[in-house]
Formats: sequence, C-alpha cells, structure tokens
Amino acid sequence: MFAPDFAVSDGPQLSLTQRPALSSEGQNFGVVDLFCGCGGLTLGVEQACAQAGFGLDVLLAVDFESHATNVYKANFPEANVLTAGVETLFDGHVGDDITELEAESLRLVGGKVVDILLAGPPCQGHSNLNNHTRRNDPKNALYERVVRSIEMLGPRLVIIENVPAILNDKSGVVIASERQLRAMNYSVASAVISIQSLGVAQSRKRHVLIAVRGLDLDPQMLLAGLETLRSGMGTDLRDAIGDLVGMEGEGIFDTASSASEDNVARMDWLFKNDAYDLPNDRRPPCHQGTHSYKSMYGRLEWAKVAQTITSGFGSMGQGRYVHPELRRTLTPHEAARIQGFPDYFSFSAVPTRGKLATMIGNAVPPAVSRTIVSFALQALMRARAGNAERNVA
Repeated sequence: MFAPDFAVSDGPQLSLTQRPALSSEGQNFGVVDLFCGCGGLTLGVEQACAQAGFGLDVLLAVDFESHATNVYKANFPEANVLTAGVETLFDGHVGDDITELEAESLRLVGGKVVDILLAGPPCQGHSNLNNHTRRNDPKNALYERVVRSIEMLGPRLVIIENVPAILNDKSGVVIASERQLRAMNYSVASAVISIQSLGVAQSRKRHVLIAVRGLDLDPQMLLAGLETLRSGMGTDLRDAIGDLVGMEGEGIFDTASSASEDNVARMDWLFKNDAYDLPNDRRPPCHQGTHSYKSMYGRLEWAKVAQTITSGFGSMGQGRYVHPELRRTLTPHEAARIQGFPDYFSFSAVPTRGKLATMIGNAVPPAVSRTIVSFALQALMRARAGNAERNVA
C-alpha cells in the first residue's frame, strides 16, 4: 500500500469568512455522515475537496437531534439530511442478512458509490466526566451500528472519531469493531491523536479509527503522519480568537453567559492580580481542598491553547474558560472558532444558549476529517479511475 501522498498545504488557503468553492466539474466524492451533529466532519471533507479542486455529494447525513440537523441543512443545503436514529436505519447484526429497514436505507443513497463514511457516535457513555455510566452505557452499542452500516454501504474510506476513553469501554467495542472490519477485508488502524497537532487551538485529544478497502493507502501510515504533520505549529488563542475582541453583539452567538455575583468577583480578582489560576480560598467550598482541577475558575492565556471545549465553556466553574483579557467567559463564537469552525459556518438555527453550547461543545473539529481526507484524496481518485477503466473494458 502507498503512504499518504497529498499534502494538506496544497491548494488555496482556507478563509474564515468565505466558503471555499467546490468544483462543479470533474470528480464528486460521495459522503455518508452518521451521527452527523451540526456537520463538523462533513465540513472538514468539504474543505479538503475544495482545496484539491474536487466536488462533494452528501448522499446521507443522519442525526436524531433536530436542532443539529437544522444547522446541518442550513450549512449543506444540497445534502440529503435525515433526522433519525442511526439504529433505526441499520438494525441488523454484522454478518446477518439485510433487513427490510436496511434495504430502505440503502435506497436513501440512491445506489451511488460511498467514497467516505464519517461517524461520530455519541460519546457520553465513554467520557471521563460521566461518573455514573462511564464505560458501561447502552449508547456505546451505537459504535457497533456504525460497523453494520459499513457492511451495508461498503465505503472505501471510513473515519470514526470518539473520546480516548472509548478504549476503556467494558465491552471492548473498539477491538471488536476492528476485528469485524478486518473480516470484511478492510485495512484498519486506530490511535489517539492530538487536535492541537492539526493546528487547532485547544488541547483536545480524540480517538480516531480509519478503515480502507479498495484503496492503495496504508491507514497506519496515515495516522502516524497526522501526529507529526504540524508538530510545534499549533495555533494559539491569539491566532484563533484575537480578532474577535470588541466584537460582542446582541445575539447569543456573540455574547457571553451572565456570571453570578461571586464569579464576577472571582474574575475581578484574576485580572487585578494578573493571575491565571484562582487560589483555593476563593473557590466555592465544594471546590476547595485537595483536587486535580486546577483549570477550574481559571483564565486563558493568549500565547497558549485552550483546554478541551465542552458545553460548559460559558461557566468559569466548568473549566479554564475566562477570556484572556476581558472579564467574562468565552462567547459561543469564540468557542466555535477554537473548535476550528470558520465564521461562514452558521449556527443561527439554534434557538437557545444552552442548546448552542451543547452543539458547539459536542462538535468534531473539522481539522480531523480535513487532514485525513486531504491525505486520502489521491488514493480515492485512483480507485475511481480504476473502476472506470474496468467498466469500459
């Protein structure tokens, strides 16, 4: 198999304000996005295709949350978007005959070739922040639904992302999924990768599984390349959100959450003392004493990256989310930027601050799929060309 042969730096540079134009001529790659959320993974594929001069055809995007699919539809108006549970579309077990529901689901993609399948199954059951159902949650089985969908759709390239703690799942879902995919003749590799190494201004890590079939591409070499791609070149907070200082607006996207009187006093102390960590005696009693949560009630620094953006970015009691130079927490706009979403990506379909925070916190940084797909596009092109030659013959 070949190593990755397409550099992400090739092609035009991405813009924060202007959506890159996809090619209207030539090759369109067929994409299916399961548990699509607002579309972070699809956005990354779109950016990779636009930079390389290709087109994109979203054959199917599925999520059970209507607010997420509304945002997805607004940003990818030509996509085939469905508000439903993935388990209602692919309800069979790996190795079994196709079910009636699955036959209907295959018709949704119109018989077209699925070049890329993306999936970000819900990770709450795996998260280390979830102490009640951690690593033993029914939602963990949704990862297995992805494998069944792969069996049904036969994509050439598969990207599944999740939190690193999925590796500690009690049912061993990752190992089982890799074994099943190899039985389907996929080459499989997985690893925990640093999002910061991809040029995103946060310390988030994600578990990524890549599977390929019918491509002259080594997924293990691809994953190894991701970790060294931009080592030492991670964007800092000033690069990510420095231009947004003074751009507060009236809507929920460009305003910070209101702080309690006590938290206002805590922010004042941080700035008056030119400090970035709040001492224990100024924390609430429940957050004093011996603990490992130094970042809670902390202030961000321009020359560093943010901690993982979660749905709690609007509260200083949820982590280090106080703005580097303004006495407030991050706005949704700033959090979206730190996740790697450009300004042309619209979240305006989200009606409330809480739902917006959850959507942004749960989103997958587009850099994950953009980088992987950029490396894989030429192999996908070769596979398309090989099929065309066989069809002519």
